[in-house]
Amino acid sequence: MLVKSSLIRQVAEETGASIEMTKKVIDASLNTIVENVSKGKKVSIAGFGNFYATKRAARKGRNPRTGEEIDISEANVPRFKAGKAFKESVLNK
Repeated sequence: MLVKSSLIRQVAEETGASIEMTKKVIDASLNTIVENVSKGKKVSIAGFGNFYATKRAARKGRNPRTGEEIDISEANVPRFKAGKAFKESVLNK
């Protein structure tokens, strides 16, 4: 599993940038994606994929401990759809 600190280190090595600068760039990129998706905007990165929000309908659920039926309210949830190049890269490995 690749965690954020490993991602930062790998990107810094590949670009030759400092770890501190790479961390700032990655944090800013992720924050920008989250901020825009939370406002209902779609973020599209060519060759990588699309980040967007969808509305999940209200539904009935069950408390796993008691079995009691509960109401689950509707919610906006983040989604990601991988782009063609990303899918093909994963498929071919």
